[in-house]
Amino acid sequence: MRLGWPVLTTPSGRLPGLPRGTLVGSLGEKAELGLAMQLIFLVLLLWPGPPVAPSMEDADFPHMGESSQPLPHACPPRCSCPRVDTVDCDGLDLHVFPNNITRAAQHLSLQNNQLQELPYNELSRLSSLRTLNLHHNLISSEGLPDEAFESLTQLQHIYVAHNKLSVAPQFLPRSLRVVDLAANQVTEIFPLTFGEKPELRSVYLHNNQLSNAGLPQDAFRGSEAVTTLSLSSNRLSYLPPSLPPSLERLHLQNNLISKVPRGALSRQTQLRELYLQHNQLTDRGLDATTFSKLCGLEYLDLSHNQLAEVPAGLPPALAILHLGRNHIQRVEGARLQGAQGLRYLLLQHNKLGSTGLPPGALRPLRRLHTLHLYGNRLDRVPLALPRRLRALVLPHNHVTALGARDLASTRGLAELNLAYNRLTSAHVHRRAFRPLRALRSLDLAGNQLTRLPTGLPSSLHVLRLQRNQLRALEPEPLTGLDQLQELSLGHNRLRVGDIGPGTWHELKALKVLDLSHNELSFVPPDLPEALEELQLQDNRIGHVGPEAFATTPRLRALFLRANRLHMTSIAPETFLGLPHLQVVDTTGNPEQVLVRLQSTAPRRPRRGGP
Repeated sequence: MRLGWPVLTTPSGRLPGLPRGTLVGSLGEKAELGLAMQLIFLVLLLWPGPPVAPSMEDADFPHMGESSQPLPHACPPRCSCPRVDTVDCDGLDLHVFPNNITRAAQHLSLQNNQLQELPYNELSRLSSLRTLNLHHNLISSEGLPDEAFESLTQLQHIYVAHNKLSVAPQFLPRSLRVVDLAANQVTEIFPLTFGEKPELRSVYLHNNQLSNAGLPQDAFRGSEAVTTLSLSSNRLSYLPPSLPPSLERLHLQNNLISKVPRGALSRQTQLRELYLQHNQLTDRGLDATTFSKLCGLEYLDLSHNQLAEVPAGLPPALAILHLGRNHIQRVEGARLQGAQGLRYLLLQHNKLGSTGLPPGALRPLRRLHTLHLYGNRLDRVPLALPRRLRALVLPHNHVTALGARDLASTRGLAELNLAYNRLTSAHVHRRAFRPLRALRSLDLAGNQLTRLPTGLPSSLHVLRLQRNQLRALEPEPLTGLDQLQELSLGHNRLRVGDIGPGTWHELKALKVLDLSHNELSFVPPDLPEALEELQLQDNRIGHVGPEAFATTPRLRALFLRANRLHMTSIAPETFLGLPHLQVVDTTGNPEQVLVRLQSTAPRRPRRGGP
């Protein structure tokens, strides 16, 4: 009997040394079987196969144990890795630095976590990093070892704002372009924190506790490309010397600066923006050379200081000068001679009185576009203002009168704000506004006017007369105002019987009409057709008839709150002809008033219809 052993053959079909098809299976042949098996394995090892693979030492092929197919790149748990070089662990409440970040990472974000330290061994192996974002953590100076950055030779952007640093790192990589250490508790920086960084462009140190003692003289030596430096909200008492000559923007607001040392800004010829507001600068802390070398300066903010005079030596390129909230009592024209390119002069909340702006003091400023003088003590509009002036802002002064020629030199005005002064109708000349043929906005709110001013230019788009003492409206002052779009008459003493027939007739473009806080007992008739918003709140209206809005088909918003309306005070058909009406406010009346608006949804065709 033969056992059922399989036929074992080589790839050629037979065992070496045996006839083709010979069976191996009898009990007496077991020794021969063992020998045959050994021969088979030997043949398989020696049998020709596919071409020999290149050496495993070839750099173009994976090392032993690695697959030739690309593996998914490693990403720390819960983090996001949209690209092989980007690791985003933002806002994960991490307390420990992730320990499996790929060495290929170039951009690492760990902001909005609870990290207290950066382990040197983890950070130092990430030598390809270009961006490191550590905003909003709990990292202290002790948790940020100086040697941590030694191997990050490609780092360009580092963000460590809103942490707990008490001193800046002593050493940062030479490759840096942007450093943000804002909103910490930094009291000291070191020569190589920002020094010797030829590619450095922006440094942010605002909201720290830096004093001049904590800022070395050579803080930026070897960093000649810095364009933006923010030192605002610190404890500096004078402007730091030896700042980079390449600066274009310098933020020093909210410090304790009382002086700018002579020559401190002599090399910053590329400076365009200088922010010195909210300091303690006095006239003695500046001199005629402080700003004179800043030939590229366009924006200078000296507001919220203690200056009594306009600084001398202003550069010709200056376009915006902010001197608001100082102690300036008089503006001398000679101080402005050099600033011939000035376009915006802001002098609000100073102490300018009747002699504060002598006639012609601003005439050298031939390009002046906007003059802000609100919150002073001026009793009249300054005379002989620059002819190109487009905006004159004078609210909250003591102006009592407007003469026929007071505005004659500013014929190009587009905006005139005289709100909250002491103007009375008797002292506003009937031709006071006639020269202003380009005027688009006139604000006379908060004065003591009892009637509308006459001679208003036809170019007006906005006219504000709220909070006066108007008792009557006549058509004549509004004649020709066919471009007027907004008219504010709230907080006056108007009654419907005192609004003359045809008052609104020529206001063909009027879209917004404010008649709130008056003494109206019903909706005024014959309102302008273009009207879109009507404010009638806080009047004495007790009834709204069906024809109240017959002339205003474009009305979108109607305010009737806090009147004397009852449940049946508004006729059911009142709003039928107002397809655009979206808001009707009737709150605050003696009874709840329900309003049903006309549906604006398109009608659906009936079934079976055409």
